[in-house]
Amino acid sequence: MSLTEQVEQALETIRPYLIADGGNVAIEEITPENVVKLRLLGNCGNCKMSFMTMKAGIEQAIMKAVPEITGVVAVDLAEQD
Repeated sequence: MSLTEQVEQALETIRPYLIADGGNVAIEEITPENVVKLRLLGNCGNCKMSFMTMKAGIEQAIMKAVPEITGVVAVDLAEQD
């Protein structure tokens, strides 16, 4: 299974919670350094709690399921800085 497939599988464990709140998440890229870049979609993209969702939910789910991943960032959150 590819790294992208493994990350996608990890996202499937948290995706139902995001969808329940009107949001979702999509993989933008996985860098050569194994950093996953995600785009938060729907309500997740503009929610005040999206940073907490990223750190406490999405990042932990990915890094627990795919130990090769060295980091997880949301490209839309980074662009808002």
